[in-house]
Amino acid sequence: MKTDAGRPVLVGLTGTNGAGKGEVAAYLMGRGYAYLSLSDILREELAARGLDAGRDNLIRTGNELRAAHGPDVLARRVLDRVRGPSVIDSIRNPREVEFFKKQKGFVLLAVDAPIEVRYARARARGRDEAAATLDEFRRKEELEMAGNETDQQLALCMAMADRTIMNDGTIEELRRKVEDLL
Repeated sequence: MKTDAGRPVLVGLTGTNGAGKGEVAAYLMGRGYAYLSLSDILREELAARGLDAGRDNLIRTGNELRAAHGPDVLARRVLDRVRGPSVIDSIRNPREVEFFKKQKGFVLLAVDAPIEVRYARARARGRDEAAATLDEFRRKEELEMAGNETDQQLALCMAMADRTIMNDGTIEELRRKVEDLL
């Protein structure tokens, strides 16, 4: 299923930390897409538990929920909230990708950038990234790239993407790339 403009109804986002998924989502929101995030499901869970929403807690809680309720639990919970054309951010497990690919009009975009650029962006946005150095950032990323069935597996998710965007330029260049892909 496509929107009237011939665009996908559901655009999923996966990719590395600091690559620009949020910028892609913001652009799509400006084009009429609603925003949903698997990470927001985790933030709600953490708030209910009285825990902070730092990166380590998000990862740990996501892995716990996938282990307890199935690897696609976050995708199922987010899909319940879809009410029209939507961008779905923070897809990090292949079973989430498989679940969304069963939905009509779904396309998965992977967003990436050189690690040095991503580290600088992550530091600039000021969130708790739990990585004080580039080497620490790299080590944490390696853990997110390949885990077991209920963990984050970013490398596999990115390999499953319909299209990949290399975000190594300006925001305007990124927006043009998104427009060209869709």
